[in-house]
Amino acid sequence: MIKRSSKEFIDNLLKKNSEWKILDIGCGYNAHKDASVICDVQDLSNFYKDKEFIKLNDKTLPFKDKEFDFVIASHVIEHVEDTDFFINELERVSSKGYIELPTILEDNLVFENKKDHLWHMEFDDNENKLLISKKIQYLEPIITVSSIKKMSKYFRQSLILELYWENSIEYKKIEKKFDSYEKISRSTLVRKFLSKLFRNIFR
Repeated sequence: MIKRSSKEFIDNLLKKNSEWKILDIGCGYNAHKDASVICDVQDLSNFYKDKEFIKLNDKTLPFKDKEFDFVIASHVIEHVEDTDFFINELERVSSKGYIELPTILEDNLVFENKKDHLWHMEFDDNENKLLISKKIQYLEPIITVSSIKKMSKYFRQSLILELYWENSIEYKKIEKKFDSYEKISRSTLVRKFLSKLFRNIFR
C-alpha cells in the first residue's frame, strides 16, 4: 500500500513512536531529526557524530531484512539508475516508510536538477501507484535549489510528492510518447512576462 501523505503527518507519527529504529537513506546533510541510522554514498560520519552513520558502497543496502521499523527516502529515487532494485531494497529493510519526490513541475524549474535527475515521478490516485518515467526537460530551468525551498513553503503540494507506504511500494514504469513537444525557453517566458507587464502599465 502506498498513498499520499504529508511530512507533517510523518513527523507526528515518528514522534509518537520514539522507540522505532528509523533509517534515513541518501539524505546528504538533511537527515530527519528522529532518524536512528543515516546511510549515504558520501562519508558524512563527521557531520553525524551523534548518530550511527553507515557509508553506502554498493547497490545493496548494508542492512538485514526488516532491520528497521521505518525508512525515509527523501529526494533519492529520482537519482537512482536502477529504481526497481532500490525500491525492492526499501521494502526489504523495512515494512513501512516515507518517500518524498519532486513533482514534474519542480524538477523542470530547478537548475541543479537538470543533470542530476534521471526520472520523473507522478502519483496515480485512482490506482494508488507511483508512476515512474524517464525525465523530459520541458523548459529551461529558472530557479535555484535555495529558491525552490523558499517557494515550497507556499506551494508545497505543487512542488513536492509526499508518500507513505506500508508492506509494499506499488509503482509502474511508464513510457511517455510524444511525436513532438514544444520546449519552453527562458527567453520566451521573459518576453511574455514583459509584454504583459507593459500592456498593464500603458493600458
